[in-house]
This record gives sequence, structure tokens and C-alpha cells, in this order.
Amino acid sequence: MTDDDITVVFRHESGRVLAGLVRRFGDIDVAEEAVQEAFLIAIEHWRRDGIPPNPAGWITTTARNRAIDRVRRESSRQERSVAAMHLRPPASDQPEDLDPVGDDRLRLVFTCCHPALELPAQIALTLRLIAGLQTAEIARAFLVPETTMAQRLVRAKRKIAANKIPYRIPTDGELPDRLPPVLAVVYLIFNEGHTATDADTLVRTDLCNEAIRLGRLLVTLMPDEPEAIGLLALMLLIHARTPARQDAQGNLVLLADQDRTRWNRDTIDEGHALVRQCLRRNHPGPYQFQAAINAVHADAAHFDATDWSQIITLYDQYYAVDPNPIVALNRAIAIGERDGPAAGLRQLDNLALDNYPYYHATRADFLQRLERLDEANAALDTAIALTTNRIERRHLTDQQTKIRNRRLGTMNGA
Repeated sequence: MTDDDITVVFRHESGRVLAGLVRRFGDIDVAEEAVQEAFLIAIEHWRRDGIPPNPAGWITTTARNRAIDRVRRESSRQERSVAAMHLRPPASDQPEDLDPVGDDRLRLVFTCCHPALELPAQIALTLRLIAGLQTAEIARAFLVPETTMAQRLVRAKRKIAANKIPYRIPTDGELPDRLPPVLAVVYLIFNEGHTATDADTLVRTDLCNEAIRLGRLLVTLMPDEPEAIGLLALMLLIHARTPARQDAQGNLVLLADQDRTRWNRDTIDEGHALVRQCLRRNHPGPYQFQAAINAVHADAAHFDATDWSQIITLYDQYYAVDPNPIVALNRAIAIGERDGPAAGLRQLDNLALDNYPYYHATRADFLQRLERLDEANAALDTAIALTTNRIERRHLTDQQTKIRNRRLGTMNGA
């Protein structure tokens, strides 16, 4: 039994356990501390005895008992009757039992994404509580010092308490306004799972599965909301490619080189069906455009068969409703594939994405295809410096080695 094994359990179970404790005790700090204490106890016991048959149940029971102990310690005689209410199972007529999907983690997502909080705080708090990311990981994602992020998280939790933000899924009348930030954070959880920010592994399948699970719940909650359907379709179509993203040695395999027979066709079929639902509604939005683009990729039997013109058209429409530089970057990649690297590079030169590693990696790819090897090498230097995932960094370093060997070969040939 190693600490890494216990860390895996923590990553898989902490969000679910914490959400359940927040429902029961109504206090995020109490829930967080109880979960942390439970895992410290687990390290001590599991190192000696091994992971129990039901680790989730073990953690839930231990964390709940710790939370009860804290409530009892902090309650005065006069307050104990109030505290006791937190220790009872919720009555059947309490508001949370009226939630249409009755899911603790989805309730907590809506709490974290309450409009009383600023958007960066909503995202950071959800990544902390639901995705189980450490403060340092979130700080790196936001490009801020860890102390700054820690203070931001504390302020967000205090604001939830001070504003008495309810722990529930909004009513039907509230849902349309409350949905966009929830969709955004669910997609961020998925992206963190698809390519872990700072890890030795490329994919955190637990986070991908959790995001997809939440996406399904949102579609159940709002079956006529096309952007919720679009987000679920998008996540499924991307996740379907996971089996082909690494080779037998664990190296990154880019989309152009993936063995498409390894893609999960059942997942792709489900994604395609959801995209068709969106098309019938004829109310497009950013997630639907991204899903449609990934559906086009999934339709191609091999990379050279990709319909780049259709993808560029979709990116044009996407950019019209959401003009941001990441959309422009992906459109430039598609132009580079259809019209050649020089055309793609011209599009990239108009973008201001100096702190985005994929921008520099894309420039490096176009430059090396144009035999501008010194510039490609410099672009890779920047991409490597900005990349935190170790597998992605290793892939970029391997690409740089190949370019340097080509440079040497050119020099020797001269």
C-alpha cells in the first residue's frame, strides 16, 4: 500500500463524499476538514492494513464521524439542539429532496456557481470542491500565486456563508440564468481530466467520467436546453478518442496519428445522436459548435479524409457568436491543414496568445513544415516552458530533438 494508491482513492472519492457532507451539515469548511481528516486517518490505517473492500464507504463513515465530533465540540449547551438537527437525516419535506435529480455534487456545483460570486471564484471553488484539485494546481491554472488563490477560495466560502446561499438546484424559473456558469465549470472539470494540468498522467479518467455524469444530469434537468445537450455531446465525442491518445509506452499520440479503430464507436454514436438533437432545435451556441466540429472529426476514417472546409465553416459560425482567440487558434489550425502551413501561420500571426502553450506548439508545427527550423525550435522552447503536464512536455521535447537533428543534418549536408 503506497501513498499514491491512497491519493488515487482521494481523487476519485473526495468530491462525492464532500458534497454529501455539505448537504448534511450545511457547512463547506466543516465538510472539507472532515474529508481531509478522514484521509489522514486512512493513510495511517491503510498503509498498515491495505485499502478496505469499500474505500468510499470507509471514507464517508470516517468523515461523517469527524464532522459530528466537530459540531459537538463547537456547540454550546444552547446550540446543541440546533446542531443536532444537522446530525439527523434530512426530512422528506426539506427543499433539497425536491431537487429534480437529487444529486449532491450537482447541488454543490450550483452553490459554487451562485451569481453572488465572481466568475473566477465560481470556477476555482468548483475545481477545488468537485474536481478535488489542490490549491497549488488551481493557482497554476489561473497563473496566480498559491497564496492569492488560497485567499480567493477562503473569500468565496465566506461569501457563501454570509449570503446564506442555498445548497440546492435552482427552481425552473431560475435555471436559465444560472446554467451558463455551471456548464462552464463542468467543461473545465472535463478538460482537467482530459489533460491533467500538473501530473505524470495525461488523462484523469475519474474527472472525465464525473464531468460526463454531471452533463447527463444537466440534460435530465433541462432536456430542452440545447447548450446542455451540446456540452454532453462535446465531452462524449472527445472522450471517445481517449484509448488512442497514448501509445504502448505512454507517449502522447496526436490526432493526426491516432489509430481510429481504437476510438469508442458507441460513445461516438451517442455523441452524434445528441448533435442531431441540437441541429433539430436550430438554436446554436458555443458548445454545440464544438460538438459539431468534433463530430466531423469522428466521421473521418483517417486524418487525411477530414472535411476541413466544413470544420472551417463551423469555426466561422462559432467565432461569430463567441469571438475569442482560442476559437481563432483552432480555426487557424484547420486553415493550415486545408490550405497549407503558410496560410495557417498567417492566421496565427494575428493572435495574442503569448502565454498559451498550444499556440506556440502550433506555430512550431507550421514552422517546421515550412523548413524554418530555427524559428520552430524557438517556438518549442516557449511551448515547453509553458507546459505543465509531463507527458505533453515530453512529447514537445521529443519534437524539439527531431527538429534539432534535422538542423544538424542540414548543416552537415551543407
